[in-house]
Amino acid sequence: QVQLVESGGGLVQAGGSLRLSCAASGSILYINRMGWYRQAPGKQRELVATIMVDGRTNYTDSVKGRFTISRDIAKNTVCLQMDSLKPEDTAVYYCNAEYIYTAWGQGTQVTVSS
Repeated sequence: QVQLVESGGGLVQAGGSLRLSCAASGSILYINRMGWYRQAPGKQRELVATIMVDGRTNYTDSVKGRFTISRDIAKNTVCLQMDSLKPEDTAVYYCNAEYIYTAWGQGTQVTVSS
């Protein structure tokens, strides 16, 4: 199994930046893809960004040019650098890992004030 622990959420003003980190442990050699999802109140969980084992990245249109997903293989971590934050980015952000199963972190709150 894979375990994920997120950190780095918080409160920031619009236009500010936050950096989320996700530390993976367990059966990490079997992970094909890691990513970040978010869920705002009253909305469905949505994909934000993903990074494949070969380094390819994918972003949802609303965050392109503002968010950057990266990984540190040696530390088994995946980070999401969020710049130019907007109030509509407010949500609980979840780390995700895809292997033969799907693993989720516990979520971290990101609040962007206007």
